[in-house]
Parts: sequence; structure tokens; C-alpha cells
Amino acid sequence: MRLPSIRPRVAEPYLADTVVALMVLAVIYAPFLLPRANQPGPFSVWAWIFAAGTALPLIWRRRFPLACLLAIFVAMLCYNQVRNAASEPIGWGMLVAAYSIAWGGRRVREAAVLLVIGAVAIALSRSLTTSVIGVLTTTGAYVLGLLARHREIRLQALAHRAGEMERERELDLARAATAERARIARDMHDILAHAVSIMVVQAEAGPVVVRANPDRAEQAFDAIAEAGRDAMVQLRRMLGVLKEEHDTGSRAPQPTVADVPALVEQVDGTPGLRVGLRVAGEVRPLPADAEVAAYRIVQEALTNTVKHAGASRVTVSLDWSDTGLEVTVSDNGDGGGKTAGAGHGLIGIRERAAACGGTAEAGPVRGGYRVTATLPYAQVGAPV
Repeated sequence: MRLPSIRPRVAEPYLADTVVALMVLAVIYAPFLLPRANQPGPFSVWAWIFAAGTALPLIWRRRFPLACLLAIFVAMLCYNQVRNAASEPIGWGMLVAAYSIAWGGRRVREAAVLLVIGAVAIALSRSLTTSVIGVLTTTGAYVLGLLARHREIRLQALAHRAGEMERERELDLARAATAERARIARDMHDILAHAVSIMVVQAEAGPVVVRANPDRAEQAFDAIAEAGRDAMVQLRRMLGVLKEEHDTGSRAPQPTVADVPALVEQVDGTPGLRVGLRVAGEVRPLPADAEVAAYRIVQEALTNTVKHAGASRVTVSLDWSDTGLEVTVSDNGDGGGKTAGAGHGLIGIRERAAACGGTAEAGPVRGGYRVTATLPYAQVGAPV
């Protein structure tokens, strides 16, 4: 598999490559400027030019790596013909060029060019040992370039993976925030719809009660006040949780199944409506979200009955089984207006049950309307 080329991360690659070329040139020229006992004769102009030709092409080692390599090789051959000094260190440019080809991810043909160059160098050289050493060091530089390139690719892959994980984490946070907003919206809908429905029904019945039974008028107004106070308490709980997100102090608990009897008693005070509670089976602890969901489902179902059903009797049933809790709210109303008026509430009931791994259904039955939700003790596959 062909690996992708690596783009240089330097803002001005020519500037960096020029510095590299000048450094290599300085390394090549340094021994020539120092007097040595075995130095083979004075330098000619061509010797200086060809020596420079083994380093200066490195300026274009990234853009034209193969041409750079060939130019350096030709300059080396010419220098050896002019100086006749195989022992002089002019092969540094070839090493850098071979490294650059491998690091840049060039094609296999350029590696083959290195082999051809090595063969030609051995054939034309006056010293077989020196030529073999030069070919081996050039090959070593090429291998080092390959290793550096693979390391760079691996680092880029790790950085890409880290970026993907960070983006996925941000998406998870966004999805969690969306789900939390939806949950808050459902809670506010349930709290306000329930309280306002009770208050409206009691207020509408107030004048009739005052005329027909003055002694019960105070009870109707007390029910209105109680519904308002309960709504305020629950809203304060919700807003307190949001406000104290980073607070380590205590928080007001959300209503649970244990609060259903108080809810039934509150709605039972609505004029013209009797609400009963039936509990069957052994009460067992539910997961925290299922506890809240059970209460909200009963609350929403009772709210829909008060607003839309025209019923005179409602029964709330809590059936505890070996697998979970079944919540049933049934009334004797006609249920005719429920589908149009209670759509959001029924959707919220289904969403709450589904979020706990349960199910919910609602619809007309013989003699009335029924809402049923099943909440398991633990979701399938969840840790116990």
C-alpha cells in the first residue's frame, strides 16, 4: 500500500532547505580549508564548483527530490574526476538527498535510482572500498528517512484520531445537552399543565360551589392554592438543580412513586371527579429515573383526564411484578378530545417510559380511556 506524502510543516520550506544546504556545504568545505599533510595538491576552480554542486541542490530537495539527487551524484562524479581524491568527504549531500526522498514518501522508482547510482559509482570509482562504503551509507540514510517518515505518519494518525475522539466527545456532549433540554421541557410541561388544569377546573367550579354548597367553597379555593404551591415547589426543585449544577450541597429530591398517593389525593379534590388508588404486589425499588418517570406518567395521565376526558371517576393502579412496575391510569370518560388536545403529553409519557427501558401505550377502551406504562427494575444489559 502506498503511503501518503508528508507535507512539510515549515512556513517557508525554501528558507529551511537553504539553511540545510549551506550547513552541508560548510561541512564539505571545512576540511579543504584546513592544511593537511596528505592533501593531494591545490584546489582548482572546478573543484570548488563541483564541491558546491554536491550541496547547493539541496535547496530544492523537497520540490524536486529526484533531480536534486541526480545533480548531486553528477557533481560528485565530476569532482572525483577533477580531484582524483576518493577519500575527501564530499558525500554528505548525497546522504541528505537520499534521506529526503525516503522521508517525503516518493515512489519506488526513486529508490531504484539510488541502486543504479550506487552501481555506477562502484563501476567508475578508483577505490572499490570507498564506493561500497558510500553506497552503504547512502542506503542507510534512505532507510533512516523511511523510519522517520513512518514515525511521522504514525504521529499524524494519532493526532487525527485524537481530533476525531474530541469531536465525538463534543457531539456526545451536544446530544446529552439536547436530551437534557428535552427532559426539562417535559418536566415543565407536566408540572405546569397539571397545576394549571387543576386550578382552572377548580376556579370554573368555584361559583357553582359557592351557590350550591357554600361550605365546600373554601375547599375549592384551598385546592387551587395547593395546586399552585405544589407547582412552585416542583419548579424550584428543577431550577435549583440547574442552578446548582456544580454545587456539592444537598438538592431537593425529585418526586417518586412514593409521592403518587399525595398526587392522587390532590386531584381527588377536583369537583365532579373521584380519583382512587390501587396498589398490588410487593413494592420494590426502581432505578432513580424510573421512579421519577412513574410519578410524571401518573401526573400527565391525570392532567389529561382533568382537561379532556369529561370523566367522573379515575383509577390509578400500581402493579408490582417480578420484572417491573406497571402503571395504569383509567377513567370512565369518552376520551373523544384526548388525541387532539393531549398529543404532547402522551408523547412525553412514551418518551419517559422508553428512556427507562420500558413501554407505554394509551387509547380508548370499553367504558373509557386508559394509559398503561411498564417500567422494568433494570434495563436489559445494564449493570445491576
